[in-house]
Amino acid sequence: MAGSHPYFNLPDFTQPSPPSTPPSLPSHQRCQPSDATKGLLVALLGGGLPAGFVGPLSRMAYQASNLPSLELLVCRCLFHLPIALLLKLRGDPLLGPPDIRGRACLHALLNVLSIGCAYSAVQVVPAGNAATVRKGSSTVCSALLALCLESQGLSGYDWCGLLGSILGLIIIVGPGLGTLQEGTTGLYTALGYVLAFLGGLTLSLGLLVYRSLHFPSCLPTVAFLFGLVGLLGSVPGLFVLQTPVLPSDLLSWSCVGAVGILALVSFTCVSYAVTKAHPALVCAVLHSEVVVALILQYYMLYETVAPSDIMGAGVVLGSIAIITARNLSCEREGKVEE
Repeated sequence: MAGSHPYFNLPDFTQPSPPSTPPSLPSHQRCQPSDATKGLLVALLGGGLPAGFVGPLSRMAYQASNLPSLELLVCRCLFHLPIALLLKLRGDPLLGPPDIRGRACLHALLNVLSIGCAYSAVQVVPAGNAATVRKGSSTVCSALLALCLESQGLSGYDWCGLLGSILGLIIIVGPGLGTLQEGTTGLYTALGYVLAFLGGLTLSLGLLVYRSLHFPSCLPTVAFLFGLVGLLGSVPGLFVLQTPVLPSDLLSWSCVGAVGILALVSFTCVSYAVTKAHPALVCAVLHSEVVVALILQYYMLYETVAPSDIMGAGVVLGSIAIITARNLSCEREGKVEE
């Protein structure tokens, strides 16, 4: 061949030319984040951080104008209704395919119950503690449900990070549970913690139901259904169980608008993340909401943050780092490299 002759040592143009850059560079360029990595990062940055603002802002709206929890839920659901325009433009049914419409509505109902419990809890207990109990219960329930119903286990590192995160939550909320007052005040506080726990339980059930939904436009459909089901359930309950309030100050309207936008972003990111990573790991990464809520509780609401809260927040952040580092991997040439 001409390429092997000593006088005609020319490159063989019938073969692919070697890369002009070092061999390691194209490998890194072809390296893409794995699905688990994408899911956890989306849950951390788009789910946990925005959700951390929702509790303190909801409490600010309540303190400014005594805004009931169901009215706040109604306002949040209104932000989901414009998604119907997107579904109409794409020619998709608003309620989803007929064969899985029941499960989609069940997912929306579970999320509405979870949010309703969370908004009610944050009015009687500190925002950070309410978020702590809700996220802790959702993490434990998600791990147990995924293990029992989906036979989807976790690795040793994941269990280490998961248990460490729950330990951090116990450090945060434990002293508050041990000093409940007697009488009506203590009863309302205990009820707030129960509502926060039920909010986490229904959240984990909703995530599990969402993982079973597989159809085009699944995410916008469930987002619209959340707004529709939330309005149908909370509007009658608002007039029967609570008294509607029309805020007259700019602070209340600003808090309501911010809650609606941030909650919609968090809902979308969490729904996406749970299809890419284990639901228990997604819930564990969402514990970043607790840390953000504690920071805002101190700087915005001027509520006391105990040393145990700071210690527990540090444990939670360390556990999130373990889970994220363990699942950081990339897909290269059909293989996954960690």
